[in-house]
Amino acid sequence: MTIVNHNYSLRAEPEGGFKSVNSFYPYYLGEHCNQTNRRLHITGTTLSILITILAILKKRPILLLVALVQGYGFAWVGHFIFEKNKPATFRYPIYSLICDFKLWREVITGNRKF
Repeated sequence: MTIVNHNYSLRAEPEGGFKSVNSFYPYYLGEHCNQTNRRLHITGTTLSILITILAILKKRPILLLVALVQGYGFAWVGHFIFEKNKPATFRYPIYSLICDFKLWREVITGNRKF
C-alpha cells in the first residue's frame, strides 16, 4: 500500500488498485494539492477542449494530437515542478483523464476553488 502525504489529507492507494472513479477521486485530489499544479491542469484542460473543438470545426485531425500533447504538458509541468510527485496518469490513465474533467467542471462551475 502506498501512502500519499499532502496538505489535502492522507490518502492510501489500495493494494489491488482503485475499482471506480468515485473511489479514485479523493486520491486524485490528494495528488493535486498544489495551487499552481491545479491551475496548470485547468489551463491545459481548457486549451485541450478548445483545440479539440477547433480540430472538429476545421477538420484538422492533427490538432487532436496537439490537444493531447499540450494538455499533458501543462499537467506534467505541474506535477514534476510544483507538486513534486509522479502523475497518477502513469498508473491510472483512464481514471486520471476522467478526474481531470471532473476537477475542471468543478472549478468552472465554482464548486471548487481555482
